[in-house]
Amino acid sequence: MQPLSFQIQKKLPGALGRAGVLSTPHGEIQTPAFVVVGTKGTVKALAPEQVASLGAQVVLANTYHLYLQPGDTRVRDQGGLHRMMHWDKPTMTDSGGFQAFSLGAAFGSNVSKIAKGNDAAQNSEEVTGDELEEPAGKLAKIDEDGVTFRSHIDGSEHKFTPERSIEIQHNLGAEMIFAFDECTSAQASYEYQKEALGRTHRWAERSLAAHKANGDAAQKQGLLGIVQGGRFKDLREESARFLAGLCPPAGGFDGFGIGGSFDKEDMYTAVGWVNAILPEDKPRHLLGIGEPADLFGGVENGCDLFDCVAPTRMARNGTIHTANGRINIFNAKFLDDLGPIDDGCACYTCSPRHGGAGYTRAYLAHLFRAKEMFAGTLASIHNLHFIIKLVADIRQSILDGTFTDFKTSFLARYYRK
Repeated sequence: MQPLSFQIQKKLPGALGRAGVLSTPHGEIQTPAFVVVGTKGTVKALAPEQVASLGAQVVLANTYHLYLQPGDTRVRDQGGLHRMMHWDKPTMTDSGGFQAFSLGAAFGSNVSKIAKGNDAAQNSEEVTGDELEEPAGKLAKIDEDGVTFRSHIDGSEHKFTPERSIEIQHNLGAEMIFAFDECTSAQASYEYQKEALGRTHRWAERSLAAHKANGDAAQKQGLLGIVQGGRFKDLREESARFLAGLCPPAGGFDGFGIGGSFDKEDMYTAVGWVNAILPEDKPRHLLGIGEPADLFGGVENGCDLFDCVAPTRMARNGTIHTANGRINIFNAKFLDDLGPIDDGCACYTCSPRHGGAGYTRAYLAHLFRAKEMFAGTLASIHNLHFIIKLVADIRQSILDGTFTDFKTSFLARYYRK
């Protein structure tokens, strides 16, 4: 029995995009869909019921963080992610491979998931949490067997191998888990990208073998292989072909992730190279991407799922999505602005109540300046609603045959000059 099944409902003419339904043991996901990040088994500042009310269909948690705290066996003994965090919809966990990048090659640098654009820092994955105190030197070292790293919490030494990553993810219990991989910088040389790619492929084989060896887990959890290769067409295509080749009709990966760090234009190049090769009947997840323009590019080029901490991280820092672009609520002009955050938005933060408008820009400006926790809650509700609805609207535009018009009008308004 396969834990995941994917059906395409409608394809985007002249492109790789599609609208579909991904079936999991905890329910169906209407794709394309945005995956909300709950790094440590919680979406920061929000209750699970609030997350569900925003239209979220699936939550992703971080293997590295949950391994360190509270520990994957404790999560298992609490009934797994679903029961522990009171989330009865689908879940995902990453492999911990991104930490090899963030604690190693990217540690202490400005390199992130998106290498160009003002939103680069906003789009990078949530690596170490607000409590990180950076010691001197890198925290992770890579060898053929895996990644040795030091905890950002207490400095203790640990090692992730493909087998250990899969074991931890089995304990966490998400429906969708990822093969262990090495994420590389968009600026890494061709020679290093090729070396890392070979390692990622060997780790993919080991991850798949470890997953299949646990028959009970393999029936309940789908394993996704991760395509790497940086910005090099031959390496990306090689990776897609290799991973697809591990998927005979009777087994193999249940879907695919597209990993690595990107330049902005890669949503229309590297992603397309990969998805033109990967099996059409399996879901594809673009890791760590949440900028509106990148979501359109990813969908158009065949991606079904996206995750990113950007909506909630931006929200906690006072940057808020609106239909006319981002606003910084710390701007002095909002101190006396009695309008809603985003006129026409139906989220809890913006919805009318008590005979008047929703929470005003002036009120949020006050909460942020006063450093009240409620500020992050209200802004996170709005930002997540905005991005979840955007991807849902993209899906609907595919079904309605209006994708191109919707993309053009949205991007012109959001990125107005």
